[in-house]
Amino acid sequence: MGVRQHLAVAAAMVTAGAVLAMSPPAMAAPVAVQQTVQTAADWISPGKTLKIGAKGSVVKTLQARLRELGYLPGKIDGRYGGATQSAVWAFQKVNGIKPTSTIASRTWRALENPKLPKVLVPNGRPTRAEVNLTTQILVLYVKGRIKLISHISSGSGVPYVEYATWNGTRQKFTGDARTPTGNFKTTWRRDGWHRSYLGQLYNPIFFNGGIAFHGALSVPLYPASHGCVRLPMHVAEVLPGLLGKGVPVHVRGKFQR
Repeated sequence: MGVRQHLAVAAAMVTAGAVLAMSPPAMAAPVAVQQTVQTAADWISPGKTLKIGAKGSVVKTLQARLRELGYLPGKIDGRYGGATQSAVWAFQKVNGIKPTSTIASRTWRALENPKLPKVLVPNGRPTRAEVNLTTQILVLYVKGRIKLISHISSGSGVPYVEYATWNGTRQKFTGDARTPTGNFKTTWRRDGWHRSYLGQLYNPIFFNGGIAFHGALSVPLYPASHGCVRLPMHVAEVLPGLLGKGVPVHVRGKFQR
């Protein structure tokens, strides 16, 4: 037998700024997978170069492997679309690979010998969310085990001035578009689309005043929000069932453009 790397993960589930469907299909919540993940001596990659839009059994193999490792590639349907691409991005970032939609030899090798996400709060609560602004990654731990790893897009850091009609009055809104670092807890949430004065949020889960995890139609490879943590729509579909109220949220790091 080859070396086995211990991970406790579960999972269910385009170019920058790509648009996902407005109404995402209902998807099953991530389910527990075996505690031992196959490494190079056990799981052998197909090695075939894949690009966005690819179809077939090799794509299914990719999707199944990503899900086994805790990423959310959407349905295991053999179609390399936006959901699978966002999972590929997350995996590549965790493994020190520059995110790209092309699956080539370096990504396949990493899939054979995957790395764990960097733990931001080693002594944190067993159930917590960690947001790494440097790598633009969300990791959800449940009972001390990785439950979900996702690509995100946080605050752009570019000051904004927006005008919107709010509470019946035309108003001016300004801010620095930062996602503040620190320790927070999840508070209130809304199901489906929620209108804020800065736009529409899908399935928002708030954790720092008006800052929330939420689904968005655009989740690019750079920080682009007004301060919230944008998620791919299919991830935002399942996150409310995994992340309860009062759960610690730790935000660390800084994105370097």
